[in-house]
Amino acid sequence: MPFTLATWNINSVRLREGLVRRLLEAEAPDILCLQECKSPVEKMPDFADLGYGWRVARGEKGYNGVAILSKLPLREAGSLDFAGLGHARHVAAELESGVVIHNFYVPAGGDVPDREKNAKFGQKLDYVSDMADWARGDRPARAILVGDLNIAPREDDVWSHKQLLKVVSHTPVEVDHLGRAQEAGGWVDVTRADIPDGQLYSWWSYRSPDWAAADKGRRLDHVWASPDIAGAAHGSRILRDARGWEKPSDHAPVFASFDL
Repeated sequence: MPFTLATWNINSVRLREGLVRRLLEAEAPDILCLQECKSPVEKMPDFADLGYGWRVARGEKGYNGVAILSKLPLREAGSLDFAGLGHARHVAAELESGVVIHNFYVPAGGDVPDREKNAKFGQKLDYVSDMADWARGDRPARAILVGDLNIAPREDDVWSHKQLLKVVSHTPVEVDHLGRAQEAGGWVDVTRADIPDGQLYSWWSYRSPDWAAADKGRRLDHVWASPDIAGAAHGSRILRDARGWEKPSDHAPVFASFDL
């Protein structure tokens, strides 16, 4: 069954419920994966009235939180606690076709790219290392991995490779860790398979007074597929306009379609 999937760090699903509704009404993806929901599951908004009658989620008050909303029937397929953080950073769901969707919110890592000086950076590296160990030990098949991975791996995934080499999200050690996680699972970067060349961003800082004009973005949000189904993916795009909606998230939704 063909379907379209979107992933979006919403930066508070309760605060931005209206933006989620706007996206669902305008774009109508079959599945929407949200990160940084910042809400217990029982207080997350319900979108069943828009046709999204299925949901799996993990949440916590004020922090983290992930959810998968779907028009298609799905069942919960567990959650993982990498790096022993005890955070709501992953949830999985299985479609009737047997395809499993993994929705991740990787730790941001703080501001200092040194695990000795910044515990959050160490936690981020450990988290991504655990992602690699997981994929290596349980090789993914008929699987899609999406989410805010908080790392922009390629030189053209950031506005200035040279200027961001020492900035958390694009440091060589983070890029290396993410590359190992991708290689461990044989994951295919669907977005870049569809859009192989050119600058491509999904995040723009709130600190910029005119984010669109400055365009100092980073591609932190990803859609990966296991190699057995990667060839079925197409139609990747980033809805940049959503970054300019009223009281927006600092991330834009990333889309991909699958003919499965």
